[in-house]
Amino acid sequence: MISLLQRVSEARVDIAGETVGAIGPGLLMLLCAEPDDTEAVGEKLLAKVLKLRIFGDDAGKMNRSLQDIGGGLLIVSQFTLAADTKSGNRPGFTGAAPPALGEALYDRFVWAARAAHPVVATGRFGADMQVHLVNDGPVTIPLRMSAQA
Repeated sequence: MISLLQRVSEARVDIAGETVGAIGPGLLMLLCAEPDDTEAVGEKLLAKVLKLRIFGDDAGKMNRSLQDIGGGLLIVSQFTLAADTKSGNRPGFTGAAPPALGEALYDRFVWAARAAHPVVATGRFGADMQVHLVNDGPVTIPLRMSAQA
């Protein structure tokens, strides 16, 4: 799975002018499933995300995790993270999981996140979404997890 984490002071997802998911301070997570991904890969990724120490402590050092601060987690599906731009000017997306698998893995990831963390919001898989965020720092972390990692 490929993800891009952004530490935010707030974030929301709108679809057709309606807010479908919003958080205050926490993490915006853009998430892309790949063809060989499994639920176990998602579980490993989630464990890493929840414990990743990228929030400031009292001394201003990145020493606290999302769990430590009780922040929100906004999970947004984004197959374009698997873009292949090696040749030509139009990206290819064969590195992303087929839609049915991608949606199943996304749904399972969201379910696991809600079971493990108290504040989880989402976008909607496959929808045309407008993502609004205030990146805090800015802090943006790419993170990839596979069965081998």
